[in-house]
Amino acid sequence: MNPLKQRILAGEQIAAAWVQLGSPDIAEIMVHHGWKVLVIDGEHGRGGIEDWVAIARAVEAAGGEVVLRVPDGSDTILKQVLDRGFRSLIVPFVNTAAQARSIAAAARYPGLGNRGYCAPIIRASGWGTREGYARQEASDELLLILQCEHIEAVENLAEIASVPGVDMVFIGPNDLAGSIDHLERLLEPAPQVLIKRIEAIVAEAGKPLATIVGAGRNWSDLWALGYRFAVGPNDVSLVIEGARRTASERDRLPLPSQVTGY
Repeated sequence: MNPLKQRILAGEQIAAAWVQLGSPDIAEIMVHHGWKVLVIDGEHGRGGIEDWVAIARAVEAAGGEVVLRVPDGSDTILKQVLDRGFRSLIVPFVNTAAQARSIAAAARYPGLGNRGYCAPIIRASGWGTREGYARQEASDELLLILQCEHIEAVENLAEIASVPGVDMVFIGPNDLAGSIDHLERLLEPAPQVLIKRIEAIVAEAGKPLATIVGAGRNWSDLWALGYRFAVGPNDVSLVIEGARRTASERDRLPLPSQVTGY
């Protein structure tokens, strides 16, 4: 079983960070310094599938867990990333139940879906060492998270959340706000009302919720609201923050000629 899926389904609340620079070294450093769950951003981040695999190997070797946000929910992308060993997926921009059903089917083998078969020779099966992989393990360990980030998705969300195989709904507040002409105005009433509406629909469906830290909510706020999975900082912003802070500290220092005894 996927330990991250087990933890979420057991009610644990998981904090994660984004990896967008495509660097296994940076991801490994983040694991060693407190970020044990990392979300590889295949939608907006750098790199392709083999970069994501290299990051996953580094994270797992350091004792962490990865989630991959794929660039889209196409059958081809899902087949490739599942074969390459990713078992926790965020699929962006899912607006209809038909999309949700197509994604859930593409992610599971026949009997439950229509995922293409090549189980004996893929990384996901341990290169053929996991004999029960295709029959049961692949479905059991899949953590499928669909992203709600458009007003159309909100209108269809009850049906989307009820699709078999959908494990969690992820609110993307920035694109959600943009879909109602409130981009970068997340704290205004209209986006906040939509977020609350999503929370109520997903709670009624009995599915766990995920989102980012932001839109007026910090870690404590999200945990108090019952979110099971939240993604906070990203590697790009951490580099920017560190660069800005140290540059500011440098610029506050006296020039060498002004230092007594220099």
